[in-house]
Amino acid sequence: QARNIVDAVRKFGERSDRMEVKITNDSSKDTPLSALVAKSRALELAARRPLVVGVFQNQSFDFIKEMVDKCGLDLVQLHGSEGMEAANSKNFGVPALRVVDIELGSDGSEEEKKDRTSMDIAASILSKVTSDPIAILLDTSIKGDKHGGGGTGKTFDWTIAESIQNMGLPVIIAGGLTPDNIGEAVGNVRPWGIDVAGGVEAGPGVKDVEKLQKFIGGAKNAAVEANKGF
Repeated sequence: QARNIVDAVRKFGERSDRMEVKITNDSSKDTPLSALVAKSRALELAARRPLVVGVFQNQSFDFIKEMVDKCGLDLVQLHGSEGMEAANSKNFGVPALRVVDIELGSDGSEEEKKDRTSMDIAASILSKVTSDPIAILLDTSIKGDKHGGGGTGKTFDWTIAESIQNMGLPVIIAGGLTPDNIGEAVGNVRPWGIDVAGGVEAGPGVKDVEKLQKFIGGAKNAAVEANKGF
């Protein structure tokens, strides 16, 4: 089934093989921040045609590499506790997105913030990034949830993402995004990218076409409005 999805996306994108993300500079000589900025630009160019991303959580490198090769994935997304260094493309043969969790309390309160400001949290996240991933994705997690891996249906404080971007790092945001709030998210944060799953589903694993259309339309309209004057 996964291979069928990959083949369908490739046909839609008018290509027959894996899309290569071409990074022209030697990121090993850069700071983590400058390397990630360069990589995000390369990914943005590659994503002009749809890419297929495989999401993994705490699987072995061998298993992920096997799935990359068997299914023809363009990218992988690491959603567990694998660490930053695990997102190096040498591990899988394709670039990897690294998810960074913004933890909420078990009651949905802003656990991460406590006595810290959004800028404090953003600075802490930036201090831990490496040049290994191709990009950073911010998602919501719930304290005490043993499963993790997103899918909480909860939003985190978007000013954290805004602060990170103001410090120079483009980020993808996820967590609780829906057709009803995507305009606010894009308009206020102006994220480099957005990630959605459950927010556009009719049921578990089943996408709702009407919700998808409303979500994409809302994101595009908000982006146009946010970019006016720039």
